[in-house]
Amino acid sequence: MSRQPLRLAVLEATSTLEAAGVGSPRVDAELLAAHVVGVERGRLPMVPLVDPLTIETYRRLVAQRAARVPLQHLTGWAAMGAITVEVGPGVFTPRPETELLMAWALAELEGTHDPVVLDLCTGSGVLALSIAQARPDARVHAVESDPTALAWARRNADARAGRGDTPVRLHQGDVTDRRLLVQLEGQVDLVVANPPYVPLGTPVEPEVADHDPAAAVFGGADGLAVLRPIVYSAATWLKVGGAVGVEHDDSHGVVVPALFSTRTVFTDVQVHTDLADRPRFTTARRVSRSG
Repeated sequence: MSRQPLRLAVLEATSTLEAAGVGSPRVDAELLAAHVVGVERGRLPMVPLVDPLTIETYRRLVAQRAARVPLQHLTGWAAMGAITVEVGPGVFTPRPETELLMAWALAELEGTHDPVVLDLCTGSGVLALSIAQARPDARVHAVESDPTALAWARRNADARAGRGDTPVRLHQGDVTDRRLLVQLEGQVDLVVANPPYVPLGTPVEPEVADHDPAAAVFGGADGLAVLRPIVYSAATWLKVGGAVGVEHDDSHGVVVPALFSTRTVFTDVQVHTDLADRPRFTTARRVSRSG
């Protein structure tokens, strides 16, 4: 059977995904094509012709993506910073917006030697592992309550350690438990968290509603059921001068900074926007006063 142009298949896939309401149809079509033929996305023009079996495999994946199966579930991985991690059913799919929190965290750690970092609601472990990869001198702890998600995190942590990254220390625990990790009280330079924060009843995309664990997405009636305890506990974990960054819903651009500002133990409270200029995460710094 004759070989077929991959470019035409990608154009067809782009139209299919656009009609299905996928937010980035061309990008997803190209990433799926790159996955099928085993090259990086930028090298797709170097693969002009493919065999019919490859086209069939590609179209099958495109049909699944058009049915709103997450792209990362189809490729098996998600990227953050300089690393990729494995993801799939049972674990929250990392979003590009969290790259902004990661970038802030790495900038915050500049000038701090041998930092202690705590990542809450780690899910796949991608944020903790990206920090550990960028800062091999860091002691990174990561917390997850869900056993299935923790299994994904362990798999990814083992894989990164096998590549030479400093191992991340994983803990199974509930971040709303004020007794969690008491051994780290006053020892942490940086706390980061991407907790469940979507208010119950908020409409979400099919990729989220049908494939992300609800417990990793929804944070109670107001979306703050996990965020409130994190604000309290971060104050106990942080060293004086340490910082915390917490991702939140774009509707929380006032309320989450207020949660930090009402605690006299925090100063320098700032809200940070994403690339669409929506409030995305809030940061604060620990001072010596209690409250």
